[in-house]
Amino acid sequence: MSTPAQIWDHRTLLVNLVRRDLKSKYKKSVLGWTWSLVSPAATLGVYTLVFGVFLNGRAPVAGNGHLSNFAMYLFAGLVAWNAFSSMYTSALGSFAASGPLLTKIYFPPECPAIAACAGVLIQTSIESVILIGILAILGNVGWTALLVVFVVAQITCLSLGLGLVASLLNVQFRDVSYLSAIALQILFYATPIVYRLDIVPKRVWGWVPIRAILQANPTTQYVTEYRSLVYDLRLPSLATVSYATAVSVVALVLGWRFFAARAPFVIEEL
Repeated sequence: MSTPAQIWDHRTLLVNLVRRDLKSKYKKSVLGWTWSLVSPAATLGVYTLVFGVFLNGRAPVAGNGHLSNFAMYLFAGLVAWNAFSSMYTSALGSFAASGPLLTKIYFPPECPAIAACAGVLIQTSIESVILIGILAILGNVGWTALLVVFVVAQITCLSLGLGLVASLLNVQFRDVSYLSAIALQILFYATPIVYRLDIVPKRVWGWVPIRAILQANPTTQYVTEYRSLVYDLRLPSLATVSYATAVSVVALVLGWRFFAARAPFVIEEL
């Protein structure tokens, strides 16, 4: 099992892997890195039009006491969701993509997945700065926005833990990538991003506690935390923080241990 110290010893490799991923992502693209902003902006525009205009979605009053902007409320949720989704997806394919390198030289096999998540962190940082900047212009900004780094850290731990496991399984069963795409699509709508959790009925069909189920979803906690800090300008509840942190740590520890135990055998199949 690779230790954090061993990972740190290979930090130069990590930096090079991140650079390689970033360069290849928009290679031969006219707009280049601009796509990293265009794509989220297009998604935000479509969701705002459909859910905010067509379906008359309403955002709660923000932390400054008078702002109620559905686009900004949606943007805050999408930043947290995109961080999780992109990190997990990037980590999922990182092990198989690094097969030729892993079979030639030795380095901690966790490095490709970590580098993949690090690349997404840059994108998440850009989106967060843009969001907070717009909210500041609208007069809704506070010191709590500085704490989003802790939410992003929680998201990274969960994404990396799940991504490490999925990256191994993806080498042996390519169905994992297709199943992950479906699962992420379902999970997106099971997370209160384009809707508010308080409009969900407590029960459906008389016995299914649908609101409690959605609230138990870890990504719901991350979105809630992120919105509380940047939109509501308040600290999330201790229960929310504790639950989100516990899930993230457990996922990372179990995912890392599973990966460490199975990776040497799977490398032989690359």
